[in-house]
Amino acid sequence: MNRRELLKAAAAICACRVLQAQDTRRQPRPLTDKLSVLDIGGANVLSFSAEAGGVLVDSGRPNSGPIVPNVKTLFNTHYHLDQTGNNEPYAAAGAKIIAHERTRQWMSADYWIPAEERYQKARPKAAWPTEVFETTGSIQAGGEQIDYGYLLLAHTAGDIYVYFKNANVMAVGDVASPARDPALDWYTGAWIGGRVDAMDLLLKLANEQTKIVPAYGPVMTRAEFKAERDMMEEVRTRLFKQVREGDGPKDMLDEGVLKGLSRMWENPYKFLYDAAKGLWAHHDKLDPNVV
Repeated sequence: MNRRELLKAAAAICACRVLQAQDTRRQPRPLTDKLSVLDIGGANVLSFSAEAGGVLVDSGRPNSGPIVPNVKTLFNTHYHLDQTGNNEPYAAAGAKIIAHERTRQWMSADYWIPAEERYQKARPKAAWPTEVFETTGSIQAGGEQIDYGYLLLAHTAGDIYVYFKNANVMAVGDVASPARDPALDWYTGAWIGGRVDAMDLLLKLANEQTKIVPAYGPVMTRAEFKAERDMMEEVRTRLFKQVREGDGPKDMLDEGVLKGLSRMWENPYKFLYDAAKGLWAHHDKLDPNVV
C-alpha cells in the first residue's frame, strides 16, 4: 500500500468512526418503558409513547432527524429554532402544539437579533403553537399525568417545564445547561435573577429520584441540577455587586468574576455581556449601595 492509499484508508476509518459515534448518539436513550430522549439535530427531544397518541417535548432543529410517528401533543419549551424547528410536520399530522403565550408571540412576529444585527422573520403560521397558557396546566396521556408551567424570564420570555409526574421525568429546556454555557436571551427579558428563581421552582417540584432533561447534554439528577443552581446563584451574587459598582462585561471579565467556579466557560465574555444587559434591565431588583 502506497502513501496515498494509506491516507485514504485512514480517512475512511476516521469517517466511519465519526458516523458510528453519531449513530450511537442518535439512538433513543430510554428513561422508562414509555419515555426516551432523542437527539434531533444535537438537541434533546423527550418522547412519550402511547397507543392513543404520543407526546413530544420540543421538535428539534429543522430537517434534522426522523419525525416521530403518532404524536398527538407537542410541547415547545421556548421559541428558539432548535426547540421548534420541526413544528410544521407535526402540526400537519394533526398534533396539538402547546407553549407559553410569549413563545407564540416571538414566533409570530419579526424580531431583532442584537448579536447578529439583523431581523429574524416570523415563523410560518403552521409552526406556531395552537394552544397557549399563562401559568400552569395539566393533561393525561397513556395513563401518565403531565403537568406543565411557566418559568418566568429564565432563558427567554416564554420558558416552560413539562413534568411527567408518574414517571418522575421533567423536561426543562435551556433552563438547565450541563453541556453548554448558560444562555440568557436578555432581549426577550431573561436575566440571571429569573433563571435562579426558575431553578428554585423546579427544585421544589423535583425529588431525589427525578430525572431532569435539559435542552442539551446528559440527563441530570436533582443533585446535579441543584449544583448548577447553586453555581448560578454564586454568579448572580457576584454580578449584582459588579453592576452596582458600574462595571460592564469587560470589567467583570478582567476582574475574574467567573473564576473559581465549578465549571469552565466556552465564551465567558458573551455570557457576561448578556447577563449584564439583563441586570441593567432589572436594576430595580438590585440591592442598593449604601454610602
